[in-house]
Amino acid sequence: MAGEAQRHVTRAELNAALPDIMAAPKDAGHVEMLCLRPDYGQRRFVAQITVSARDGIPGERWATRPWLRDAAGNPHPGIQICILSRRVLDLVWRDRDTTVHPGDTFVTDLDLSQTNMPAGQRLEVGSAVLEVSDIFNDACVKWAARYGAGSRVWINDPAHRALRLRGILCRIVQSGVIRAGDRVTKSPSIPSREGVDSPPAQG
Repeated sequence: MAGEAQRHVTRAELNAALPDIMAAPKDAGHVEMLCLRPDYGQRRFVAQITVSARDGIPGERWATRPWLRDAAGNPHPGIQICILSRRVLDLVWRDRDTTVHPGDTFVTDLDLSQTNMPAGQRLEVGSAVLEVSDIFNDACVKWAARYGAGSRVWINDPAHRALRLRGILCRIVQSGVIRAGDRVTKSPSIPSREGVDSPPAQG
């Protein structure tokens, strides 16, 4: 039990870190840990990826085995890209030797809260444009196993849901290339409706 407690961040540590997490820049972050997930549990860190509004990320499982589909049964575009706060990742990912990276497309040092990144907010990343979806990422059971059940409860605390501590999900509105180190910049946006109540995310 002692080893488990050390491997996973405590609720007290999570709560204490909130002010620092919410103090992240509001705009102009950078792409870090650009990651591909070719299959379940697999991670490949790359220098660049090509993203497509129609096909998502070539080689990713979104096009063939998405965890959410739209009303027509197609892969839901609102989950094409996952972005996680670097401050949250640094807080929860303690055992990097034996615990896998969560698999988000990239990490960035930005305030990903609903106030700063409402649904419909567009982000210019490299030559691509993304749009924040209204699908809430609640952290799947795999997140709880890897980073502690307490961190999942913390993410889903009603007082924290608007903070989007598990990050944001986006659709691709302009195809392009995203490279490690590219700026992540907010652009004028027109809110869109995904047509889906926020279902639980799955890793």
